[in-house]
Amino acid sequence: MKKSVALGMLGLACLLASGVASAHTRFYGGVYIGGPLWVAPPAYYYPPPVYIERQPAPVYVEPAPTYWYYCTQANGYYPYVQSCPAGWMKVVPGEPSQAPSQPPSPPPR
Repeated sequence: MKKSVALGMLGLACLLASGVASAHTRFYGGVYIGGPLWVAPPAYYYPPPVYIERQPAPVYVEPAPTYWYYCTQANGYYPYVQSCPAGWMKVVPGEPSQAPSQPPSPPPR
């Protein structure tokens, strides 16, 4: 009888000790063995990255100068004069009042 009373007291002491160790939990008459149960917090999912496409910077390209070709021997411009034995002279087009009515094309090579 002394043995069963001692075991009962030991069991009650264990139950009380486990209840004190985890005072934040409620005890409903079961036996609590082990440490506190830890549950990981829910995972945080980051939103997908946002990519902003940039347009390339505009590049200013200066147009190449246009020339007219004049033949001094024939006293005319290409394409009105098809060949020039002395060679063609490059002429920078002037204002429309000083220039011929139609701009000539480059001479054949």
